[in-house]
Amino acid sequence: MRTDLFDFELPPDSIALRPANPRDSARMLVVLPDGVLRDAAVSDLPRWLEAGDQLVVNDTKVIPAQLTGRRIGRETEPKIEATLIKRLDGSRWQALVKPAKKLVAGDHIRFGNEGRVCLLGHLDAEVEAKGGEGEVTLSFSFHGPALDQAIADLGNPPLPPYIASKRAPDDQDASDYQTMFAENEGAVAAPTAGLHFTPALEAKLRGHGVTLHRLTLHVGAGTFLPVKTDDTREHRMHAEWGCITHETAAALNAARASGGRIVAVGTTSLRLLESAAADDGAIQPFQGETSIFITPGYRFRAVDVLLTNFHLPRSTLFMLVSAFSGLDTMKAAYVHAIKGGYRFYSYGDACLLFRGPTRDRTLHERL
Repeated sequence: MRTDLFDFELPPDSIALRPANPRDSARMLVVLPDGVLRDAAVSDLPRWLEAGDQLVVNDTKVIPAQLTGRRIGRETEPKIEATLIKRLDGSRWQALVKPAKKLVAGDHIRFGNEGRVCLLGHLDAEVEAKGGEGEVTLSFSFHGPALDQAIADLGNPPLPPYIASKRAPDDQDASDYQTMFAENEGAVAAPTAGLHFTPALEAKLRGHGVTLHRLTLHVGAGTFLPVKTDDTREHRMHAEWGCITHETAAALNAARASGGRIVAVGTTSLRLLESAAADDGAIQPFQGETSIFITPGYRFRAVDVLLTNFHLPRSTLFMLVSAFSGLDTMKAAYVHAIKGGYRFYSYGDACLLFRGPTRDRTLHERL
């Protein structure tokens, strides 16, 4: 498909720089199967779901993957910024660096900040290999838990470029950019739909008969990037590691067999569920990498309802929601959201998308 089909104009002031407080006070645009739109709030979510629905959240935890340092060992020492995107082994990471043109294989980078203590006061890495689009392989001087601690001491939350370009990360982001479900370290971007949840909202959902399940997908930095190719078929997705346990798969399959719907919290949960689903919709246990790329024409097998944020133009995520609800429907929904002052992207508001006909009482009457 042509990538420009997924383009749209977004006013800069529509981009949220801080999350709603409390988190579940964020607005929520409900997109019904027939394209009808309803304005609501995330705190209203239980009213739009049914007893027996199965809510699936991503429990990945964002690591402080943004490192700042300088090239050493040559005549000049330019500043280098690195975002860790994929662990390769105990001492090596794949990273995106800026400015990449300042580095060649064999260069050394010293990461560290004045006044912050990390073992010897800094963390060194060698550029082991260099790829395209700013990607490098970094071999660090520490290994295993010592390296993890050094990264934790020296790193910052890797805020998306559309936020980081407008303000510097601060201590508040360390908590704001983490969901209440965060448990398994490994993500370099937050599963942002999960940012809307609070203990009070979870309690309301459980009281309404909605069951909550967890999976893990370590979100990569590729989630920030627009598609640069003219044809979506030429785009290469970055692989991300995920896990669905036997217990979770069995519980979801049993609930679905009893008529319950699967409600994915975020595109990350949806992508892993669809990666693990068989042709008949049964969810298999899963452990490994997925690079699934969902565009219009994809046949969804596992997920019935999707809670997600508002996404970048020309992004794989806007393509995914267009596949779920229809491109024309989502373009109309985004026009409505922009005119209505909804807040976009990672710290922004939410969409609740329904796929296919609904059961029982009509959703149109719920608000």
